[in-house]
Order: sequence, then structure tokens, then C-alpha cells
Amino acid sequence: MVVIPTSSLDGWNFHLPPSHRPLDNRHILPNPFTRPAILFTMNVLKHPSFFRPTSRPTSPTPVNVASAPVTRPNSSSGLERAARPLNKLSLSSFRRPSPSPSVALTNATTTLVQDGSYLEILNLKLSEAVSKALAQPTGPVVANEQLSGKRPIPSGRGHALGALIASELKATQESPHLHRALLRTLHRPLSVLLTNLSAHLIPLISSPAFQHAPAPSVQSPNLNLTQTHAVAIATFVGELLETFDELDLGTDVDARGDGLKPIREGLVSLINRVVGPLINAIRNELIPVLEALETPNTINMTKTASGVKSPAVHHPSVVALQAVMPVYAKVISRLTTSAVSQTTLATFLISIVWRGLVALAHRPYALVSPPTSPGLAPVTLKKGRGSTTPPLTPRAFNIKLPPSRPPSPPPACTPAPAAVDARALYDILGLFPLPIGNKESTRLAREVVDDAFEGLKALPALLDAVHAVPSKVDSHERVGQLAEELEVLATEVPLLIALPVVLQAPTNGASSTPSVGSLIGLSTGQYRKECLSGFGRAEECAITVARRVLDVLPNNSDVHPVVFRWLDMEIVEAMEQVP
Repeated sequence: MVVIPTSSLDGWNFHLPPSHRPLDNRHILPNPFTRPAILFTMNVLKHPSFFRPTSRPTSPTPVNVASAPVTRPNSSSGLERAARPLNKLSLSSFRRPSPSPSVALTNATTTLVQDGSYLEILNLKLSEAVSKALAQPTGPVVANEQLSGKRPIPSGRGHALGALIASELKATQESPHLHRALLRTLHRPLSVLLTNLSAHLIPLISSPAFQHAPAPSVQSPNLNLTQTHAVAIATFVGELLETFDELDLGTDVDARGDGLKPIREGLVSLINRVVGPLINAIRNELIPVLEALETPNTINMTKTASGVKSPAVHHPSVVALQAVMPVYAKVISRLTTSAVSQTTLATFLISIVWRGLVALAHRPYALVSPPTSPGLAPVTLKKGRGSTTPPLTPRAFNIKLPPSRPPSPPPACTPAPAAVDARALYDILGLFPLPIGNKESTRLAREVVDDAFEGLKALPALLDAVHAVPSKVDSHERVGQLAEELEVLATEVPLLIALPVVLQAPTNGASSTPSVGSLIGLSTGQYRKECLSGFGRAEECAITVARRVLDVLPNNSDVHPVVFRWLDMEIVEAMEQVP
């Protein structure tokens, strides 16, 4: 028989019949060594499932009111001990609790374990986001959208990926170590993204449909499928780079050493490889049209009736630009949505504005004869020999007119002068989008473009004022006044653009206006190549060319005296601005 201490059987008293249960910790039997053994043996025989495993919990015993325990008279307390659940008999109740040092170690490594799992989960999340960003869009297929069974990347996915990166970086700003670890985590998914984008883009930009495709026109205003897919990739990259700019990722001024500069440069290269060739194709179409503005308008002039103002017809180049410019403006707006492409846009705008300025400034001035006055209107009736001039409108002739007169011919058109074409060109080029001016990275490009457009805007007023200068001025005071007026009007116009315009001031007996190149001893082609290649080069050569022209003007009788006074003022003002 097994002897078990009494203290270890306190939890088993609920197996005893009510008549044998003790009322408290004091046992009724006088022999404390035999009583527990007998109770244990009886309990085992009565309950054979004592040593069965406790894999399935035992159903609770229904409560019977009749079997309620009876209070013994010699009990010190009338309260029954509460019954304990059966799972207290499991072997797990005999296990000792874990020591406290292990709990302290767990608490000490909680942050590190959480950081590691967080970065691992974030890495998987970013990789999944990159895969979804480049996945084929779902939904109905639009006509003329698929290229080799693939659809272009929808707009907005770059913003979604950038928002995910920005939210995670902003959430870890308070923890510098975790923030740096997160920046290092971005390397792998972004590198995979850059590799996949390059793999998608290279076949597109290497295709003849992209390289040798004609620029959009009125008949074909849209890009082809190859160009559309390439532009979609560039748009996606531009949206993602907005997040880079917002968080200063991969910039030269970044002192954190995030290591994202190569990835940023790779993304910028993708945009330039798409936007650059497409904008250059449009530029190559515009340059010949703008250069043709230098040739005089070849429209035939006819006399008009007295008192009728004939409409001015623009130069053929202006008419062509008015037709095609809305198409070009729409394409340029689509290509230059990102901040990276603003530099390319500024270069394009400056180039075409400069070509227009050079062409209009060097167009030969053709004096348009004023309309015939009413007193000098030509007579349509033929005069006979020895006959007198009949009255212009005899009454008898008016009476014999038929009741329905034939429609009068439309008024004859006159060619528009250079000032009118310059105003029209300013309005046409204003259809193009301008660089973004509210960002620090694009503010300089916007200022340069604004300066170029200000010069084009001020050119028409200068042309009108020069052509209105009287051919003969009596006093030197009047020459000085005219020179000051021209100086004010030419403030926004580059000096080498204003110089050929002012040289067109009419003089008595002058057969033609001398060119600036002939005055300084250079051919026209050489002068334009050396000094008029752009705004920057023209500003560098302005003072040197102006001084050379000023030296030879006194010996040239074909130049108006106001030119000398005006050019002298311009040189003095330019010298004051030199640092």
C-alpha cells in the first residue's frame, strides 16, 4: 500500500463521498498515516479513470441537491470548500514556474525582435508593391492600346508606390536607427524596380517606331503605340520621383548617406531618354518654320477703295504655326509633367523663342504705301483726247444703275508688318506649358523662360517705334529724345536683337539697311554662328559688337543719326551692369 502525505491529498478531497470528506484541514481519524492510504485506495478503485490522459476534458457532473454535503457537528466551519476543476489533476500542475531571469531577457530583446520582423515584413510589402506597380492593368481593354499583347502602365501607380514609401519613412522619423535601417531596406526593391523598368523601356526606345516616327501633325495629332508605352513608363517614374523630391532622397545635399543616389540618377535617365527625343522631333519641325519668318511676306498688294481698311495677312509661317501649335502644345504638356523634364522644357522654349527673335529682327523692312486719299482716287472712266475730266459720280449715271448691283469684291489684303507677326508669334508660343515656378529645383528654369518671353513681348513695340522715326531730324535735341524713347522700349530686348531693328530707322536716300555683320567685318553666316547662337552667347558678345559698330557708324551715311546716340546709351548701361 502506498503512503502519501496528507498535505498532497488536499486537492483530492472532492473524490471522497460526503460522509468521508473532512470539514477542514484537521483529519477526524486518529491515525494520520493509515487514513490517507485508505482514502487513496478507495478513490482509485472507485474512479478507474484516474490515470487516464486528460486530452479530452471530462464533462461536468450534474449538480444534485440531494447529494449536498452534510455539515458535521464537530466541524469548526459550516462552509463547504469549493470544488476544483478536473484539469487541476493534469501533470502540468506539478511543473515548476519558469524562473524570472528568462522573463527579463525576453523583455530586453522585444524591441530588437520587433525591429527585425518589421523590416522583414516591410521588405516583402515593398517587393509586392513594386510587382503590383508593373503588373498589367485589369479591366476592359481600350482600342489601339495593346502593344505585343501588353498595355501601358496606368497613371497614378507611381504616386501610390511613392505614398507607401513616404508613409513608412515618416512613421520612423522618431527612431533614427530604424529610419536608417528602413532606408537601407529600400535599396533592394527600388533596384529591382529600376532593372525591370529598363528592361521594359529599352526595346521601346530602340524601335524604329520611336526613333524615326514623324512629329505629331494636324492629320495625326496623337503619339503612336510605341511612343505611348514609353511615355507611360516616363510618367510612372516622374510620379515616383516626386516622393524622392519631397523627402530629399538620393540628393547631393543629403548628409544621411541613404545610398539612393544611383537609383535616383537611373530613374532620371529613363525620363530623359523618353522625353528628350520626342521634344527634339517637335523642335526640328518648328525651327525651319521660325527661320522662314525672316523672309518678307510675298503676298501681292493691291489698291483698296478709299476709306476701307484692308486686313493684314500674316506671314505664311505664322499661319502654319497657328494650325499646328495646339497639337504640339498638347503633346509637350503630356511629356513634361514631371519636375525632371522641366529643364528639357525650358531648353526647348528658349530655343524656339530665340529663333523667332532672330528671324523677326533681321526681316528687311518694307515700307507699306498708305491708302489713297479720297481726293486722289483714280478715275475708272477712260478720257478721250481733248476731253475734260468728267465728274466722279454723275447723277445721270446713278439714275441708270440697275436695281440689283453685283456684290462688291472683297477688300484687298496687305502683308502684315514684322510687328504684327511678332505679336502673333508671342500669342502662339504662349500655348506651350511653362516650367513649374513654385519649386526650388525648377525656379531658375522658369525665370530664364520668362526673360525670353519678355524679350519677344517687347519686340513689337520697338519695331513700331523704329519704323515711325522720321527720316530727317532737324535738331540734336530731337535726336536725343528719340534715342531715349528707343532705349526705354529696348530694355527687355537683348542688345544684339535690338541693334538690327534700330538700324532699320529710315533715312533719306538709303537704298538698304546695313547688316551688323558687314559693319564689324564678318559675313552674315559667320556672325550668326559666332554671336547669335543663343541668349547666353549673345549676351557675352553684346558689348564687343556694340563698340565695334559704334566705331564705324560716323563714317556710314546710310545709318540714321539716332542709331549712334541710342547705341552709345546702351553701351554705357551695359557697362554699368558688368560686375
